[in-house]
Amino acid sequence: MARLILFNKPFGVLSQFTDRAAPSPRPTLSDHIDVPGVYPAGRLDRDSEGLLLLCDDGRLQARIADPRYKIAKTYLAQVEGDPDGASLDALRGGIVLNDGPTRPAGVERITAPDLWPRDPPIRQRRNIPDCWLRITLREGRNRQVRRMTAAIGHPTLRLVRWSIGDWTLAGIAPGTWVERAV
Repeated sequence: MARLILFNKPFGVLSQFTDRAAPSPRPTLSDHIDVPGVYPAGRLDRDSEGLLLLCDDGRLQARIADPRYKIAKTYLAQVEGDPDGASLDALRGGIVLNDGPTRPAGVERITAPDLWPRDPPIRQRRNIPDCWLRITLREGRNRQVRRMTAAIGHPTLRLVRWSIGDWTLAGIAPGTWVERAV
């Protein structure tokens, strides 16, 4: 049976076990997970938080990470400003980015979720409102959610991946992980 680890990746942690690029090491998965033989199924940017799946089965890893399987990935995005209906509809229909059009996305405005505090906290501007969106993608381009919200004029301030398929962050504190049967 394959091992599957659900990890709540904190802000600033690399989605890899070693940091070869920096002269002074940055936090990596090895600072949080000491399980031999598991590898990330996909990536999550250093400045994003949330669900990262790790497994020891190459086929499962490919099925989770490969966009051709169209596994839904849901993000909670705090964006600058208050997007109007036309902007949200543009996200829903697909945005044209510099690497081509995105697939349609599930998008809804939500109340601020009950999340852990981010360290460091996001920047707050007294005169610029912000709001939260739930965005569900079935593809996985580099920094896609951030690029999509920027394309409609509402840059992402905080990004938390909440779920991948049926797996969610529910009950998993930042920097901790649980193992699930597959």
